[in-house]
Amino acid sequence: MAFPPGYASKGYFYVNYTNLAGNTVIARYQVTSNPDAADPDGETPLLTINQPYANHNGGQLAFGPRDGYLYIGMGDGGSAGDPQNNAQTSTSLLGKILRIDVESGLPLYISPPTNPFIHNAGCRQEIWATGVRDPWRFSFDRETGDLYIADVGQDMYEEVNFQPAASTGGENYGWNVTEGLHCYGQPVCSTSGFTLPVAEYDYASGGCSVTGGFVYRGTRWPAARGVYFYGDYCSGKVWGLRRVSGQWRDAQLAATGFTISTFGEDQNGEIYVADYASGDIYLLAAGTPAGAADVVVTIANVSSLPVKMSVR
Repeated sequence: MAFPPGYASKGYFYVNYTNLAGNTVIARYQVTSNPDAADPDGETPLLTINQPYANHNGGQLAFGPRDGYLYIGMGDGGSAGDPQNNAQTSTSLLGKILRIDVESGLPLYISPPTNPFIHNAGCRQEIWATGVRDPWRFSFDRETGDLYIADVGQDMYEEVNFQPAASTGGENYGWNVTEGLHCYGQPVCSTSGFTLPVAEYDYASGGCSVTGGFVYRGTRWPAARGVYFYGDYCSGKVWGLRRVSGQWRDAQLAATGFTISTFGEDQNGEIYVADYASGDIYLLAAGTPAGAADVVVTIANVSSLPVKMSVR
């Protein structure tokens, strides 16, 4: 779900869902006179993307904080290893980050004139970036406009990709030639033209599926400002990532025991994490656990990421 700029006066929002045929639908819904309820019969489907398999549908939606366009994360279509080579095929919307203009006043959408492949007849004009397997999830830094994309791996590596706010799009993040920083399915490969991840972890660490979070821009935890938080669905571990003196520094900050399916960010920039197994939502917080309500032992400071965290 994503709310457009000026939602309070517009009263409509956007949803990415999988329909009963197994395909991805991007749709607009209008709220009713009750601001907390939408009209279930008022759907305007904008884009339907056929899915060849039942997995890797992606699902993330977010409005770019600087351009106001809607970004859509699309998985590679499923199965294993991207057998249809969708992520590297420019005529497919699968295995991509899409960028469309849904606020232009037209009934459906248009591809922004600044999209990287807008003038290439052999490419889908909606494509913003290519070469992702199953981006779950991506987010914009509300202060800088930088884009962080967590991409779920296949066999051995989970990764986090970074796109600076100044990017004009067109990055290729390497799947299915690469998985993380490594060649996939072959001992040697060329990474020429690829944008490699800024962080990765392997399955030996107990992980299996990365869940992207947010860059912390809240006020309750000053030491964590600028840290990008992300986690793993299987292990419940939480990492912090940030750039220090031009170098990316990454450290595990907590072992929650949760089944981390998503992170959230409130209007004040505070970050939350959801435990899929229990259905509970927790606030990421600093310092040593203060009482019985704190469920995670604080991780010690690390020199490159001088933060402590608990989950409350």
